[in-house]
Formats: sequence, structure tokens, C-alpha cells
Amino acid sequence: MSTAMAGSGTGEPVVVDPTELTSDPDLWARFAESAQQILADLVRRGAALGWVEPPSPDEVAELLDHVVAAAHAGDAVLRAAYVDSRLVGLGYWLRYARPTHRPHADLEKVAVDAAARGRGVGRALTAALIAEARRAGIEVLTLDARGDNSNALHLYQSLGFSEYGRLPDFVAVGARRYDKVFYMLDFRQEG
Repeated sequence: MSTAMAGSGTGEPVVVDPTELTSDPDLWARFAESAQQILADLVRRGAALGWVEPPSPDEVAELLDHVVAAAHAGDAVLRAAYVDSRLVGLGYWLRYARPTHRPHADLEKVAVDAAARGRGVGRALTAALIAEARRAGIEVLTLDARGDNSNALHLYQSLGFSEYGRLPDFVAVGARRYDKVFYMLDFRQEG
């Protein structure tokens, strides 16, 4: 299935590998533009994605280029979710760079368009990223989330992640403070 046609007419989220789009600069630019719109809108709404201000198109393009380069090296996976041919979410994991941490990866971002919430997009994206981590031989998949993001924390727990640490009031957004919560999914326990 072509990424551009993913989910066409089904109303259900379809998760695909968007890195195939990099061979067509126009398609890749449109993907990056849609991704930036989703990320910027979520940050404007207060989402915990690592930015205080909405990311610029250049920031998102640089991030995506970094993830794609890592994916080509076998050190990352990028996935995109479409509903009815519209990009509604994206997520990725990156393998840890330190030699002693190479068997492990960090689930860096899962971002779902606010208009697509409640349709299973976040679950589909996260499940696809988990499956790819297993296939890649990742031993432990980690992530961190802001403590007030109860929907995401519940999703991660329901997919088998367990909390392994918390830094109280660590995340600063202006005068507000939030816990930083650490989760892990240990694939070594499955064998």
C-alpha cells in the first residue's frame, strides 16, 4: 500500500513506514509539512512533546531527517498513521548511541492529531513501534512522559510498559512543574 493512499476511505488508522517518501522530494516535503502542523498544534495545546513553543518547519524537517538517517542505519524506526489518506499521527524510536546501551532503544515521540484522538491512532502507532523494536532485536524499549499525561501513561501501561522511575516536578513549563515519568518494556522477559 502506498503511504500516500494509506487508510483511504476506511475511517480506521493505518500505520505505515513513511521513509519510502524520501525518494520523492515533493512527497517528503508534504509529509514533513503535515507532521509539523500536527506537532505545532499539539504543542500550542500544551502537549508534552519536548517543545515549549511550537516547532518550526525547519526544526521538524531536521528532526525527521535525523530519524530517517538513523532508520537507514538500522538505529531507528519511524511510523506514520493515516486515516482516510490524511496524516493523523507519527512516532519513532531511536536506538541508544552509547556502545554499552546499543541493545536498547528509546520511544522518543508518539504524536496524534487532536482531531483524531479516541480513534485508536496512538495505540496503533505505539503497537507498531513495539513490534518493530522486537523485530530489530531491541532488548529494552524505554520512554519518558510528563506525569500529567494520564491518557498516554494509561496507554503505555496497557501495552505492557512498567514505570521504573519518576523525577518530581522536573519538567518546567513556565511556572508550572510536572513529574517526568520513566517507563520500560523489557523484551528479555518474554523469552
